[in-house]
Amino acid sequence: MSGAAQLVFDRVTKRYAGRDTAALLDLSLEIPAGTFCVLVGPSGGGKTTALKLVNRLLPFDEGDISIDGRSITQLPVVELRRGIGYVIQQVGLFPHMTVGENVETVPKLLGWDRARRRARTAELLELVGLEQEDAKRYPAQLSGGQRQRVGLARALAADPPLLLMDEPFGALDPITRHRLQLELRRLHHEVAKTVIFVTHDIDEAILMGDRIAILREGGVLAQYDTPDAILAHPADDFVERFIGEDRALRRLALRRLDEVPLDPAPPATDSLLRVSTRNTARNAVSLMLEAGADRVLVVDDGGRVLGILTLARTEELLEQ
Repeated sequence: MSGAAQLVFDRVTKRYAGRDTAALLDLSLEIPAGTFCVLVGPSGGGKTTALKLVNRLLPFDEGDISIDGRSITQLPVVELRRGIGYVIQQVGLFPHMTVGENVETVPKLLGWDRARRRARTAELLELVGLEQEDAKRYPAQLSGGQRQRVGLARALAADPPLLLMDEPFGALDPITRHRLQLELRRLHHEVAKTVIFVTHDIDEAILMGDRIAILREGGVLAQYDTPDAILAHPADDFVERFIGEDRALRRLALRRLDEVPLDPAPPATDSLLRVSTRNTARNAVSLMLEAGADRVLVVDDGGRVLGILTLARTEELLEQ
Protein backbone atom coordinates (compact mmCIF):
# COMPACT_ATOMS: atom_id res chain seq x y z
CA MET A 1 0.00 0.00 0.00
CA SER A 2 1.47 3.38 -0.96
CA GLY A 3 0.68 6.78 -2.37
CA ALA A 4 -1.94 9.05 -0.83
CA ALA A 5 -5.66 8.59 -0.24
CA GLN A 6 -8.68 10.83 -0.59
CA LEU A 7 -10.70 11.09 2.63
CA VAL A 8 -14.33 12.21 2.70
CA PHE A 9 -16.62 12.93 5.66
CA ASP A 10 -20.23 12.86 4.44
CA ARG A 11 -22.66 14.44 6.94
CA VAL A 12 -21.02 12.63 9.85
CA THR A 13 -22.51 12.94 13.35
CA LYS A 14 -21.20 11.49 16.60
CA ARG A 15 -23.04 11.61 19.92
CA TYR A 16 -21.87 10.43 23.33
CA ALA A 17 -24.33 8.94 25.79
CA GLY A 18 -25.38 11.34 28.54
CA ARG A 19 -24.56 14.51 26.56
CA ASP A 20 -27.21 16.91 25.30
CA THR A 21 -25.18 18.13 22.33
CA ALA A 22 -23.36 16.18 19.64
CA ALA A 23 -19.58 15.83 19.76
CA LEU A 24 -19.54 16.15 15.97
CA LEU A 25 -22.52 17.41 14.00
CA ASP A 26 -23.23 16.86 10.31
CA LEU A 27 -19.57 17.16 9.29
CA SER A 28 -18.98 17.19 5.54
CA LEU A 29 -15.36 17.52 4.48
CA GLU A 30 -13.46 16.41 1.39
CA ILE A 31 -9.70 16.08 1.82
CA PRO A 32 -7.93 15.51 -1.51
CA ALA A 33 -5.19 12.89 -1.77
CA GLY A 34 -1.81 14.24 -0.68
CA THR A 35 -3.27 17.14 1.32
CA PHE A 36 -1.94 18.17 4.73
CA CYS A 37 -5.23 19.00 6.46
CA VAL A 38 -5.30 20.51 9.96
CA LEU A 39 -8.32 20.24 12.26
CA VAL A 40 -8.24 23.13 14.71
CA GLY A 41 -10.63 24.72 17.17
CA PRO A 42 -11.42 25.17 20.86
CA SER A 43 -12.00 22.35 23.33
CA GLY A 44 -15.31 20.67 22.61
CA GLY A 45 -15.00 21.19 18.87
CA GLY A 46 -14.77 17.48 18.09
CA LYS A 47 -11.28 17.48 16.55
CA THR A 48 -9.98 14.31 18.20
CA THR A 49 -13.39 12.67 17.87
CA ALA A 50 -13.28 13.23 14.10
CA LEU A 51 -9.81 11.70 13.95
CA LYS A 52 -10.80 8.61 15.93
CA LEU A 53 -13.80 8.01 13.70
CA VAL A 54 -11.50 7.57 10.70
CA ASN A 55 -9.74 4.47 12.04
CA ARG A 56 -12.87 3.31 13.87
CA LEU A 57 -11.54 3.77 17.36
CA LEU A 58 -15.00 5.30 17.75
CA PRO A 59 -18.19 4.49 15.80
CA PHE A 60 -20.17 7.29 14.19
CA ASP A 61 -23.95 7.57 14.50
CA GLU A 62 -24.93 9.12 11.17
CA GLY A 63 -23.38 9.75 7.79
CA ASP A 64 -20.35 8.00 6.33
CA ILE A 65 -16.58 8.26 5.99
CA SER A 66 -14.87 6.97 2.87
CA ILE A 67 -11.26 6.43 1.83
CA ASP A 68 -10.72 6.54 -1.93
CA GLY A 69 -14.47 6.15 -2.43
CA ARG A 70 -14.87 3.11 -0.19
CA SER A 71 -16.79 3.35 3.08
CA ILE A 72 -14.64 2.52 6.10
CA THR A 73 -17.55 0.39 7.37
CA GLN A 74 -16.92 -1.98 4.44
CA LEU A 75 -13.33 -2.64 5.52
CA PRO A 76 -12.35 -5.11 8.25
CA VAL A 77 -11.07 -3.08 11.22
CA VAL A 78 -7.63 -4.72 11.20
CA GLU A 79 -7.17 -4.08 7.48
CA LEU A 80 -8.34 -0.48 7.88
CA ARG A 81 -5.96 0.31 10.73
CA ARG A 82 -2.96 -1.31 9.10
CA GLY A 83 -3.48 1.05 6.18
CA ILE A 84 -3.49 4.14 8.41
CA GLY A 85 -0.53 5.59 10.29
CA TYR A 86 -1.40 6.98 13.73
CA VAL A 87 0.71 9.35 15.84
CA ILE A 88 -0.40 10.68 19.24
CA GLN A 89 0.99 13.15 21.77
CA GLN A 90 2.10 10.40 24.18
CA VAL A 91 3.84 8.59 21.27
CA GLY A 92 2.91 5.16 22.69
CA LEU A 93 6.20 3.36 21.98
CA PHE A 94 6.60 -0.11 23.48
CA PRO A 95 9.15 0.43 26.30
CA HIS A 96 10.45 -3.15 26.27
CA MET A 97 11.25 -3.00 22.54
CA THR A 98 14.16 -1.26 20.84
CA VAL A 99 13.61 1.64 18.47
CA GLY A 100 14.11 -0.68 15.52
CA GLU A 101 11.62 -3.20 16.86
CA ASN A 102 9.08 -0.43 17.45
CA VAL A 103 9.40 0.81 13.88
CA GLU A 104 9.04 -2.73 12.53
CA THR A 105 5.80 -3.44 14.41
CA VAL A 106 3.31 -3.16 11.53
CA PRO A 107 5.59 -4.56 8.78
CA LYS A 108 6.14 -7.60 11.01
CA LEU A 109 2.38 -8.05 11.40
CA LEU A 110 2.10 -7.82 7.62
CA GLY A 111 4.58 -10.67 7.20
CA TRP A 112 7.52 -8.73 5.78
CA ASP A 113 10.76 -10.73 5.94
CA ARG A 114 13.53 -9.60 8.28
CA ALA A 115 15.78 -8.12 5.60
CA ARG A 116 12.95 -5.99 4.20
CA ARG A 117 11.97 -4.79 7.68
CA ARG A 118 15.54 -3.83 8.53
CA ALA A 119 15.99 -1.98 5.25
CA ARG A 120 12.75 -0.05 5.77
CA THR A 121 13.73 0.85 9.34
CA ALA A 122 17.12 2.15 8.21
CA GLU A 123 15.44 4.22 5.48
CA LEU A 124 12.92 5.73 7.89
CA LEU A 125 15.40 6.56 10.64
CA GLU A 126 17.37 8.58 8.11
CA LEU A 127 14.18 10.18 6.81
CA VAL A 128 13.10 11.42 10.25
CA GLY A 129 16.58 12.60 11.22
CA LEU A 130 17.74 9.85 13.56
CA GLU A 131 21.03 7.92 13.55
CA GLN A 132 21.22 4.28 12.48
CA GLU A 133 22.69 3.45 15.91
CA ASP A 134 19.42 4.63 17.48
CA ALA A 135 17.74 1.45 16.21
CA LYS A 136 19.39 -0.45 19.09
CA ARG A 137 18.36 1.98 21.80
CA TYR A 138 15.23 1.83 23.96
CA PRO A 139 12.59 4.58 24.21
CA ALA A 140 13.66 5.50 27.77
CA GLN A 141 17.11 6.40 26.40
CA LEU A 142 15.68 9.00 24.00
CA SER A 143 14.61 12.60 24.40
CA GLY A 144 10.96 13.60 23.89
CA GLY A 145 11.71 14.92 20.42
CA GLN A 146 13.54 11.73 19.47
CA ARG A 147 10.66 9.57 20.71
CA GLN A 148 8.25 11.61 18.62
CA ARG A 149 10.45 11.03 15.56
CA VAL A 150 10.39 7.28 16.25
CA GLY A 151 6.60 7.44 16.52
CA LEU A 152 6.45 9.13 13.12
CA ALA A 153 8.80 6.53 11.61
CA ARG A 154 6.64 3.73 13.01
CA ALA A 155 3.50 5.32 11.56
CA LEU A 156 5.14 5.48 8.12
CA ALA A 157 6.71 2.00 8.27
CA ALA A 158 4.17 0.14 6.13
CA ASP A 159 3.86 3.08 3.69
CA PRO A 160 0.22 3.92 4.51
CA PRO A 161 -1.65 6.34 2.24
CA LEU A 162 -3.21 8.14 5.22
CA LEU A 163 -1.58 9.49 8.39
CA LEU A 164 -3.55 10.62 11.46
CA MET A 165 -1.77 12.87 13.98
CA ASP A 166 -3.42 13.90 17.26
CA GLU A 167 -1.56 16.90 18.76
CA PRO A 168 1.75 15.06 18.30
CA PHE A 169 3.94 17.99 19.40
CA GLY A 170 1.80 19.31 22.26
CA ALA A 171 4.04 17.99 25.06
CA LEU A 172 7.34 19.25 23.59
CA ASP A 173 9.26 22.40 24.44
CA PRO A 174 8.81 25.30 21.95
CA ILE A 175 12.20 24.91 20.24
CA THR A 176 11.89 21.15 19.71
CA ARG A 177 8.28 21.60 18.65
CA HIS A 178 9.17 24.15 15.97
CA ARG A 179 11.99 21.97 14.63
CA LEU A 180 9.67 18.98 14.33
CA GLN A 181 6.96 21.07 12.70
CA LEU A 182 9.39 22.11 9.97
CA GLU A 183 10.71 18.55 9.71
CA LEU A 184 7.20 17.16 9.27
CA ARG A 185 6.43 19.67 6.54
CA ARG A 186 9.63 18.62 4.76
CA LEU A 187 8.70 14.96 5.15
CA HIS A 188 5.24 15.59 3.76
CA HIS A 189 6.72 17.04 0.60
CA GLU A 190 8.96 13.97 0.27
CA VAL A 191 6.55 11.13 1.07
CA ALA A 192 3.33 12.70 -0.29
CA LYS A 193 0.84 11.21 2.16
CA THR A 194 -2.59 12.50 3.10
CA VAL A 195 -2.17 13.88 6.62
CA ILE A 196 -4.93 14.77 9.09
CA PHE A 197 -3.37 16.75 11.92
CA VAL A 198 -5.21 17.84 15.08
CA THR A 199 -4.13 20.89 17.09
CA HIS A 200 -5.69 23.61 19.25
CA ASP A 201 -2.96 26.08 18.20
CA ILE A 202 -3.94 28.34 15.28
CA ASP A 203 -0.30 29.30 14.63
CA GLU A 204 0.62 25.62 14.28
CA ALA A 205 -2.35 25.11 11.97
CA ILE A 206 -1.28 28.01 9.74
CA LEU A 207 2.32 26.83 9.63
CA MET A 208 1.50 23.19 8.89
CA GLY A 209 -1.66 23.05 6.81
CA ASP A 210 -2.34 23.06 3.09
CA ARG A 211 -5.95 23.34 4.21
CA ILE A 212 -7.47 24.11 7.60
CA ALA A 213 -10.83 22.99 9.01
CA ILE A 214 -11.93 25.17 11.93
CA LEU A 215 -14.46 23.48 14.21
CA ARG A 216 -16.54 25.38 16.73
CA GLU A 217 -17.98 24.01 19.99
CA GLY A 218 -20.55 21.33 19.34
CA GLY A 219 -18.52 19.84 16.50
CA VAL A 220 -19.79 22.19 13.80
CA LEU A 221 -17.54 23.09 10.87
CA ALA A 222 -17.05 26.86 10.84
CA GLN A 223 -14.71 27.19 7.83
CA TYR A 224 -12.63 24.97 5.57
CA ASP A 225 -10.11 26.57 3.24
CA THR A 226 -6.44 27.35 2.69
CA PRO A 227 -4.63 29.21 5.50
CA ASP A 228 -4.29 32.35 3.37
CA ALA A 229 -7.97 32.38 2.40
CA ILE A 230 -9.09 31.95 6.03
CA LEU A 231 -6.80 34.74 7.23
CA ALA A 232 -7.90 37.04 4.42
CA HIS A 233 -11.61 36.23 4.59
CA PRO A 234 -12.78 34.69 7.90
CA ALA A 235 -16.24 33.19 7.46
CA ASP A 236 -17.81 34.79 10.54
CA ASP A 237 -17.16 36.48 13.88
CA PHE A 238 -16.24 33.20 15.56
CA VAL A 239 -13.49 32.46 13.03
CA GLU A 240 -12.25 36.05 13.17
CA ARG A 241 -11.96 35.89 16.97
CA PHE A 242 -10.35 32.46 16.87
CA ILE A 243 -7.59 33.39 14.45
CA GLY A 244 -6.88 36.60 16.39
CA GLU A 245 -6.40 40.28 15.69
CA ASP A 246 -2.93 39.90 14.17
CA ARG A 247 -4.13 37.92 11.17
CA ALA A 248 -2.37 40.35 8.80
CA LEU A 249 1.01 39.39 10.28
CA ARG A 250 0.03 35.73 10.17
CA ARG A 251 -0.65 36.08 6.44
CA LEU A 252 2.83 37.50 5.97
CA ALA A 253 4.23 34.45 7.77
CA LEU A 254 2.87 32.30 4.92
CA ARG A 255 5.04 34.02 2.30
CA ARG A 256 8.75 33.31 2.06
CA LEU A 257 10.92 36.03 0.61
CA ASP A 258 11.72 33.91 -2.44
CA GLU A 259 7.99 33.97 -3.23
CA VAL A 260 7.30 37.72 -3.05
CA PRO A 261 7.99 40.45 -5.62
CA LEU A 262 11.02 42.59 -4.78
CA ASP A 263 12.01 46.08 -5.84
CA PRO A 264 15.41 46.69 -7.48
CA ALA A 265 18.25 47.25 -5.03
CA PRO A 266 19.90 50.71 -4.99
CA PRO A 267 23.57 51.06 -6.04
CA ALA A 268 24.69 51.53 -2.43
CA THR A 269 23.51 48.76 -0.11
CA ASP A 270 26.04 48.77 2.75
CA SER A 271 23.67 50.59 5.11
CA LEU A 272 20.72 48.25 4.53
CA LEU A 273 19.74 45.34 6.76
CA ARG A 274 20.27 42.00 5.01
CA VAL A 275 17.81 39.12 5.21
CA SER A 276 17.90 35.69 3.56
CA THR A 277 15.24 34.39 1.20
CA ARG A 278 14.72 31.54 3.69
CA ASN A 279 12.90 34.03 5.93
CA THR A 280 9.25 35.01 5.66
CA ALA A 281 7.79 38.41 4.90
CA ARG A 282 6.74 38.54 8.55
CA ASN A 283 10.36 38.05 9.67
CA ALA A 284 11.41 40.86 7.37
CA VAL A 285 8.75 43.24 8.72
CA SER A 286 9.81 42.42 12.29
CA LEU A 287 13.41 43.33 11.44
CA MET A 288 12.29 46.60 9.87
CA LEU A 289 10.21 47.55 12.89
CA GLU A 290 13.02 46.70 15.33
CA ALA A 291 15.53 48.76 13.35
CA GLY A 292 13.20 51.65 12.53
CA ALA A 293 13.74 51.00 8.82
CA ASP A 294 11.29 50.85 5.92
CA ARG A 295 13.22 48.33 3.80
CA VAL A 296 15.54 45.33 3.91
CA LEU A 297 18.00 43.93 1.40
CA VAL A 298 17.07 40.39 0.33
CA VAL A 299 19.94 38.00 -0.45
CA ASP A 300 20.15 34.33 -1.43
CA ASP A 301 22.09 31.64 0.45
CA GLY A 302 25.28 32.67 -1.33
CA GLY A 303 24.91 36.31 -0.32
CA ARG A 304 23.89 37.47 -3.81
CA VAL A 305 21.65 40.54 -3.73
CA LEU A 306 18.19 39.86 -5.18
CA GLY A 307 16.43 43.14 -4.40
CA ILE A 308 14.76 45.03 -1.58
CA LEU A 309 11.51 44.46 0.28
CA THR A 310 9.77 47.59 1.52
CA LEU A 311 6.97 48.11 4.02
CA ALA A 312 4.87 49.50 1.18
CA ARG A 313 5.37 46.26 -0.75
CA THR A 314 4.23 44.16 2.23
CA GLU A 315 1.07 46.27 2.45
CA GLU A 316 0.38 45.42 -1.19
CA LEU A 317 0.81 41.72 -0.40
CA LEU A 318 -1.97 41.96 2.18
CA GLU A 319 -4.32 43.55 -0.38
CA GLN A 320 -4.00 40.64 -2.80
